Amino acid sequence: LEKKHHKWFLRFAFEEKVELNKTKLEEQQILAVDLGVNTDATCSVMNIDGTILAREFINFASDKDQLYHTLNKIKKIQQKYGSNNITKLWRYAKFHNEELARKIAGAITDTAIKYDCDVIVFEYLDIKGKKRGSKKQKLQMWKKNTVQNIVVHKAHKNGIRISHICAGGTSKLAFDGSGKVLRGKDAKLDTYEFCKFSNGKIYNCDLSASYNIGARYFIRE
Repeated sequence: LEKKHHKWFLRFAFEEKVELNKTKLEEQQILAVDLGVNTDATCSVMNIDGTILAREFINFASDKDQLYHTLNKIKKIQQKYGSNNITKLWRYAKFHNEELARKIAGAITDTAIKYDCDVIVFEYLDIKGKKRGSKKQKLQMWKKNTVQNIVVHKAHKNGIRISHICAGGTSKLAFDGSGKVLRGKDAKLDTYEFCKFSNGKIYNCDLSASYNIGARYFIRE
């Protein structure tokens, strides 16, 4: 029995037996997902020969705007009055963050179902230690593990398998094998959304990373 927002709810836990698909590797269609802070998720539908069958950008901009507005409000109050009287605001921010994670997870699973994918492939993200730099608060609030955990339950319910690959170099290396990419000032670009390959090609960073994630899955398997 749970009280939430002045209403009472009964929450039931249940188990369900589901048979996961047994599609052969050669026939598999996968959804390679690159989770990010700026773009919530970049998804690429791939098959074993590296053909990109579809692309999806998942980004809940208005939800993030609400969250960052609340965080800025907390910051201003802390600077002016100290750390008192901000418990409600932190609760509000955490609620928005949890809701955002649920929406992202739902959108990823819906994309996999839409394109009849057999496997959803994520990077194994284990970011520990103190966050530094201008984006430290965004990184601290980034619920990448919550998103992945929710996707696991939703995907398994629909018979879709989940796989994790090593994250090292997926964003730093170009998907076409031309080597390391340049970003921001190094590439003489105004945004980190795009990167420059060593052969001069300008491409979306998250898309390149999602291709690398998919390729790494097939190579390993």
